[in-house]
Amino acid sequence: MSPELKGYLLLAALKIIVVFTAYNLGVMLVIWAERRISGFIQDRLGPNRVGPEGLLQSVADGLKNILKEETIPGEADRVLFFLAPVLSFIPALILYAVIPFGAPLPIEFDGVLPWWTIVGPLLGHITIHGPVPMVIADIPIGLLFILAISSLGVYGIVLAGWSSGSKYSLLGGVRSSAQMISYEIALGMAVISVFLLAGNVTLSEVIAVQQESVWFVLALTLGFILFVIAAFAETNRLPFDLPEAEAELITGYHTEYSSMKFSMFFIAEYSNVITMSALMATLFFGGWDIPFTTWDEGEPSVAKWAATVVMFALKTGFFVFTYIWVRWTLPRFRFDQLMQLGWKVMLPVALGYIVLIATVVWLLDRAGVERGVGYGLILFAVNLALVAVFLWGLDRGRLLIGASRQRARVVS
Repeated sequence: MSPELKGYLLLAALKIIVVFTAYNLGVMLVIWAERRISGFIQDRLGPNRVGPEGLLQSVADGLKNILKEETIPGEADRVLFFLAPVLSFIPALILYAVIPFGAPLPIEFDGVLPWWTIVGPLLGHITIHGPVPMVIADIPIGLLFILAISSLGVYGIVLAGWSSGSKYSLLGGVRSSAQMISYEIALGMAVISVFLLAGNVTLSEVIAVQQESVWFVLALTLGFILFVIAAFAETNRLPFDLPEAEAELITGYHTEYSSMKFSMFFIAEYSNVITMSALMATLFFGGWDIPFTTWDEGEPSVAKWAATVVMFALKTGFFVFTYIWVRWTLPRFRFDQLMQLGWKVMLPVALGYIVLIATVVWLLDRAGVERGVGYGLILFAVNLALVAVFLWGLDRGRLLIGASRQRARVVS
């Protein structure tokens, strides 16, 4: 094995370990943050006993679930019952592998690692040539990989509902499949507008294009709104938590689960929340790009790497907070409203938006407008008009019909 290959494998292993550890710690912190923020919104304290400010409450809950007795329904399909939490858990973890979380790190090394690194004597002579991209797998189909793997999560939920042998669980699984299929189409359509401007599906290239012009939240404002709505539905969060719907289905598809299998569904949900928040930051807010400065561009350095990692974490954290804020603020949709929004609003609007943006981009290119800040501001003006029309259409029951108006229509 060549020294270059050994260096590459060592860096890949280190990135996997660091990202996996940080990701799981992030899930624990998000669970704690949701409980604390929900307590603040509802004028109560939230967890504040285990650890400082309740920070170790998630650790205590995990230990409790490990030690709890595990029950299996007598009518359950045991193989699929055990497989369903895994099918929900694994896709949520591997999605983060293609998301860049910082500027490249300049590393140059040619030699043998010290003995105290443990792997040094085992590897022998290694060679590392930087800068090292801050992404586990910078594959050329990064965004397509995310869309493909995220769609696998629905299998875990559907199998959990079907294999439990419970009518409540089965209803939750069927609801989940209908919801996720409906909004996954709108999610993919919203991302196509990003392809049109970036000209690439590699997430590092999407960030580079935004560095050179404007963030896509300005150039593709309506696409961002559609993406956010679809992302809420894809993660089964309020107001789109119909697969669980505690007031109607007990807890939906995971009613019959206990112990760590029960926890794995929630870990998968919060992992998906972090991943979708990171995607929002990457696709529409420049990823790790630091706004109003070009300092993070040019030759890589350790200071730039550290600053961009912090910036990416702040952007992701903002969207995670938005997830929590919305959950404890808005009520749940009825199922017919959910389907109506997905098929009668999101899908046609997303299709029309792709056609309009493609037309505007073609006209600007034909007119000789260079890709840059001016190009993005023109698209921003177009998007402001489109957002105004979209919000006007959603208002006062023009597109979404409330329960009282729907009853009135039936009576008339």
